[in-house]
Amino acid sequence: MFDVCADPSTLTEFFWVICYLTTAKHFAFYVSFLVVLVLLAIAAPLSLLFGFIATIGTRSSNWLIQIFSKSYINMVRGIPDVVFFLFVPLALDQFFEFIRHKIICFDVVEPIWQGTDFVVCKAAKLPLSTADLWVHQLYAFTLALIAFAIVFGAFAGNVLSGAMRAVPKTQTETGAAFGFTQKQIFWRVLVPQMWIYAIPGLSNLWMILIKATPLLFLLGVEDIVYWARELGGSKTSMYAYPHPDWRVYYFAGLLVFYLLMTWASGKVLKRLQIKLSKGQATMAGKELQGY
Repeated sequence: MFDVCADPSTLTEFFWVICYLTTAKHFAFYVSFLVVLVLLAIAAPLSLLFGFIATIGTRSSNWLIQIFSKSYINMVRGIPDVVFFLFVPLALDQFFEFIRHKIICFDVVEPIWQGTDFVVCKAAKLPLSTADLWVHQLYAFTLALIAFAIVFGAFAGNVLSGAMRAVPKTQTETGAAFGFTQKQIFWRVLVPQMWIYAIPGLSNLWMILIKATPLLFLLGVEDIVYWARELGGSKTSMYAYPHPDWRVYYFAGLLVFYLLMTWASGKVLKRLQIKLSKGQATMAGKELQGY
């Protein structure tokens, strides 16, 4: 990056470290931390949305919607996360390519499934082979994001369902006594009051989501785990910056990063729980009122 770094073999120890930490690969390593934060920033609300929709579905009067919602919540939670994270991106990728193949290459007579091989025309491939590297990375990240949202949406749905059932029945009965419709009771009584009961479960789910981000490495995304292993591995004199195996130091840095994330999250979630507890007929609410 700097002119002084042109020949690393001539550098003093201090400048060697500075030049080593400012290589292009290290900047990619630093950017990968942003990738993790972006994943959390998008996956968390998207998972909550999926879970909320599934929770509404479990209360639907339509038995098909109810069965589908309950099946989604129960089945996805029963599948090991790693298996699901590997299956969903592959299934979505093949589904998208199948649709593109049917639209773009409708005149191709060869079957898509040839034995156990999935074969589509070149124009239907996603991303296209001519696409830039960032397009391939963005596509892989998007598939990973959808997988995270589906998996953690099922857990969020289970938490929200329990939170709704925890709201005292007298609250909904009072709403009915005031002439509220079932829809009004749901949105004006049940939903506002359920969050105080959902926060502990959602807090735990958020912590699990943070710990699950290294699974991006399994999905082909160059995340912090990928770069820590890549940069920390021993480098011989063939490389510009030779060094022994430093993976323990890189992974120790990741450990500190995740511990800081957990600590900061705990502080924010505690403040949120205190705010939601005000005025509630719970132990936490009573403590805030000085009872």
